[in-house]
Amino acid sequence: MSHFSLSRFALIVLGIVPAGSTKESSSRVRPLPAAEWSPEVRRALGGTHDSVAALEGGEPSTNPKTLNILSTIAHHPKLLVPFLGFATVLGQDGALSRRDSEILALRTSWNCQSEFEWGHHAQYGRAAGLSEAEIEVITQGPDAAGWSREDRALLRAADQLHTGQQIRDDVWQQLADRFSETQLVEIPFVVGQYTMLSMVANSTGVELEAGYDRFPVKQQSL
Repeated sequence: MSHFSLSRFALIVLGIVPAGSTKESSSRVRPLPAAEWSPEVRRALGGTHDSVAALEGGEPSTNPKTLNILSTIAHHPKLLVPFLGFATVLGQDGALSRRDSEILALRTSWNCQSEFEWGHHAQYGRAAGLSEAEIEVITQGPDAAGWSREDRALLRAADQLHTGQQIRDDVWQQLADRFSETQLVEIPFVVGQYTMLSMVANSTGVELEAGYDRFPVKQQSL
């Protein structure tokens, strides 16, 4: 089986970061060191650091480290390998624009209170064209000032999927006025993907690496 274009997936969805966070460990499941990877995991995760660094426009790290969530999922090779394929399609080859997908991912990360997912998607959101102000106000939800009608519909969809696992008719119609049927199918997949990853990160205690955004200081209640 191929590497599922992991370098592209890592750039868009997970990324590769330098080691070196000094935060005290709170992991419930330790990230699996590369020395303990199975051959299957090594084939899926190995050899991606230089290509990812090149795609990011930087130099390869002298001390690269696979992202903590991948090293955590590496405990379960039979899950990791197909997950990478699914996540690559959703993260890189999806029908939604990167900006729309990152609005959904950030609101979902906030709703699930996953600082790990929030930190990574704040970075990806900037790359997709979200401003610092937009990223911060995502914590306030769809009723905050400044959102377009289209962005409000995406945020409401994320909230309704989080609280009730269904997009209500009025919001669905707003989405249907803008998006194709392919994109409409993808919207709950994006929210579901980052809900799942938030559950994994929160439950296993995956630590956010150094260099990524923590939650905004002024957190708004949901």
